[in-house]
Amino acid sequence: METFSNVFQCGARESLPNNEVVQMAGQWRARYFKNDHPIVLELGCGRGEYTVGMARRYPDCNFIGIDIKGARMWAGAREAEMEKMGNVAFLRTNIEMLTHFFAKDEIDGIWITFCDPQMKKATKRLTSTYFMQRYQQIMKPDGVVHLKTDSPFLYTYTVEMLRLNAYPVLADTGDLYAESGNDRLTDAAALQTHYEKQWLDRGLKIKYLEWQLTPKERWEEPTIEIEKDTYRSYGRNYNTNT
Repeated sequence: METFSNVFQCGARESLPNNEVVQMAGQWRARYFKNDHPIVLELGCGRGEYTVGMARRYPDCNFIGIDIKGARMWAGAREAEMEKMGNVAFLRTNIEMLTHFFAKDEIDGIWITFCDPQMKKATKRLTSTYFMQRYQQIMKPDGVVHLKTDSPFLYTYTVEMLRLNAYPVLADTGDLYAESGNDRLTDAAALQTHYEKQWLDRGLKIKYLEWQLTPKERWEEPTIEIEKDTYRSYGRNYNTNT
């Protein structure tokens, strides 16, 4: 990972004061991308399939994939480096630390693709109000957030979070590939990640939400009871008692 020019790393909060990536806040366009194009983040990017795929589709937009697991991210970083894609970067860090690496109004959009639903702890969910507060600190007013997930739990939770906090919903479907004719679903349906293909092979429906992150001063966290997902990745049986 350290040999790639498109990879930036900061794995521990203790290293923030002396990490050069922190100095990139507010400077990503000038210092790395060298253009004034919009910046979109993919959170929990895994292999970076969406980051690289969207960068190909939209050469006039900059994309940054973020994940803590370098072994997965390596694949996308290597692919983008080999193709000399100047509108792609990867940041290896914990997503909770986002506000250290980006300045106010620096980010135009966020994609959350097949993240862990974190059914036990709300503050770990990437669509929780805990994270909405952090996203608001770095996104432009009314920036757009996209969620693509196989998880009925995370989808239901996020729908309730959006309702409680009156975020404008731009797209909402519980079965992405059963719908057609909606332009807002085009990007969500055009690219499929490694994990998405697994879920589709198992007959699972892919859910998609898109909303505007309108500025707020207070947030309300959902408290409703939600039925937990009863499946895990291939070769693993989920037990709600563990």
